[in-house]
Amino acid sequence: MKKILLSCTLLAVLAACSSVPPQPETAVVPGGPAAENIAEQPLRVPALSAMRDTAPRVLAGKFQAVNWATLPGWQNDDLHSVWKAFINNCKGLMRPVSGSLAMQARATPRAWQPVCLAAQQSGIPSSNPDPAQVRQFLQAQLQPWRLLDAGGHPAKNTVTGYYEPLIRASRTRQGAYQWPLYAAPADLLTIDLGSVYPELAGKRIRGKLNGKRVVPYDTRAQIAASPNQPPVIVWADDPVEAFFLQIQGSGRAQLPGGEVVRLAYADHNGRPYASIGKWLADKGLLPLSQASMQNIKAWARQNPARVQEMLNANPAMVFFSEEPITDVELGPKGAYGIPLIGQRSVAVDTTFVPLGTPLFLSTQYPASNKPLQHLVFAQDTGAAIRGAARTDYYWGFGDDAGAQAGRMKQQGEMWVLWPKQGGTPSAR
Repeated sequence: MKKILLSCTLLAVLAACSSVPPQPETAVVPGGPAAENIAEQPLRVPALSAMRDTAPRVLAGKFQAVNWATLPGWQNDDLHSVWKAFINNCKGLMRPVSGSLAMQARATPRAWQPVCLAAQQSGIPSSNPDPAQVRQFLQAQLQPWRLLDAGGHPAKNTVTGYYEPLIRASRTRQGAYQWPLYAAPADLLTIDLGSVYPELAGKRIRGKLNGKRVVPYDTRAQIAASPNQPPVIVWADDPVEAFFLQIQGSGRAQLPGGEVVRLAYADHNGRPYASIGKWLADKGLLPLSQASMQNIKAWARQNPARVQEMLNANPAMVFFSEEPITDVELGPKGAYGIPLIGQRSVAVDTTFVPLGTPLFLSTQYPASNKPLQHLVFAQDTGAAIRGAARTDYYWGFGDDAGAQAGRMKQQGEMWVLWPKQGGTPSAR
C-alpha cells in the first residue's frame, strides 16, 4: 500500500500530511513468482542449497530475545486469519533476492527457508485453520525478540491507521461522474538514483523528457489543464472521495452496474504533497480545526466552481492500475508485493524492521485504552513512517475500517518473531 500508501490519520492527511506514497517494492528477479499473482500461486519453497544470498543490510535498531509469555495478550489473539497471511508472507520471503539496494530491506530469506518449508508440510489448511494448531506451530518455530531503539531501550512509538476506501465511479464521463482517476502516463520517467549512487539507495525521482533534458513531471494543475492527459481508468462522482483515494494510495471503485474493481497504486508524479485542508484555512474558507473530509466535501458541494482550484493546491498526483478482486479478504498489495489483510498487515520503517517480518504489536484501539494486541506482518512502508516501532496499522476495507483508521493515533511497541534457528533478526 503500502502501502501501500500515505500514512497519517484522516484529519492529518487532509490538513497536515506532507508526503507522497513511496514506490512499491514489487520487483522480483527472473524465475520467481510474478508479484502481481503471488497470492494466487501455491507456496513454493526451494532447497536451501539453491537459495542465493546477498550482502547483509544493516538495521538501525537492536533486538532482545524474550519468552512468549512476556508478549502482552498473546494468548488472547484470535489467529483465525493469521495462517493465510503467514503462507502469503512465506511466498514473498521465498522469492529470489536481487541484492538491489534500491529495494527496501527485507527479511533474510535463507533464515526463513526451514520455517516456510515446515509451514508447507504442516497440513494446516489455509481456510478455517485451527487457531490452537497455528499458535502451536508459531511457538515451536519462532523466537520473539523485543525491538529496541538505537540506544538499546524498548522502542515505543506512534501507531496510526490506514484503510482501503470505496468510491462510486464510471468508465465513461457522464452525469455526476466528472473526476478522473488516471493510469500512469506513457511519458513518465522513474529514475532510480540508488542504481548509480549506492548512498542514495531507495531514492527515486520522477520526470519527463523535454528535448534532451529531464524536467519535473507536470503538477496536478498542469495535468488537469493539458490537452494530452493521461489515460483515465474511471471517472469518480465525488472530487473529495477521489482525492482521498489518492491519499490512501489505492481503493475500490463500484461501477454503475454493481461491479467492483480495485484501483491499485501504480506511480505518482513526484511532486510534494500539499494539504487542501490547509489551503482552505489559509484562504479563510474553513477553520483548520474543522478540516475533516466531511466538511471539505460540504464546502465542495457549496462551491463547485472552485473545486478544481482547491484540488490544484496539491501538486501531487497518484496514478493507478486496475485489478480484479478475486478474494474479498485480501486488500491491495503493499510495498512487499503481498496483498494486505485487514488487521494483520502493517507499514513499518524498514531501517528497523525488514519487510516480510512477522511482528507482535501491542497498542490500543483508536481513542481508547482498550488493548489491541495482534500478530501482524511488516508488508508495507509509508513516507511518514519513520523510527523504531513507528507503525501504520491496516484496518481493511470499507467505511468502518475508515472510521477506525481516521481516529487512530496511539502509542505502541512491537516484538519481532524470527526463526529459532535463524539467529538475530537480519535483513537483505
